[in-house]
Amino acid sequence: MEGKYKHIRRRFSEDFKREVVREVDQGKLRVSVIAKEYSVSGTAVYGWLAKYSVHYKRSTRVVVEKHSTGEKLKALRARIAELERAVGQKQLTIDYLEKVVELAGKELGVDIKKKSERLSSNGSGNTGTNTPGQ
Repeated sequence: MEGKYKHIRRRFSEDFKREVVREVDQGKLRVSVIAKEYSVSGTAVYGWLAKYSVHYKRSTRVVVEKHSTGEKLKALRARIAELERAVGQKQLTIDYLEKVVELAGKELGVDIKKKSERLSSNGSGNTGTNTPGQ
C-alpha cells in the first residue's frame, strides 16, 4: 500500500484526524502503527496530535534574543571591572600597610614582620607550652 500512494498528495478530513488522535489518546494505537497503516508520515500524525489532542502538547520553545544576551554580557563585564578595581584598591592598602610595618620596624629597631609571622592569628599554631615531647 505504501508504494501505491507514494506520489499522490492526499488530504485527510478533520473528522478522520480527530478519530486517529482519539485512538492515540486512549492508548489503542501508536503513532508508528497509524503511520504505517495509512501510509502517512509520523510527522504528520504528530502534527495532528499537536492540533487536536487533549493530552499531547508540543514542548515549549525558548528563544534567546541576541539583544538580551548582549545586555547581560555588558553587565557582567561592568561587574568584572568593578571587582578588579576593588582588588586593586585592596592590594594598594596591603602594600601601604606592609611599608608602614617595615618603616615602624626600622624606627623601633625590631623586625615586626618576623615576630607577627611567628604568632598564629587563629590560635592553632605551636606556642611551645603543653607540647608533648618537649
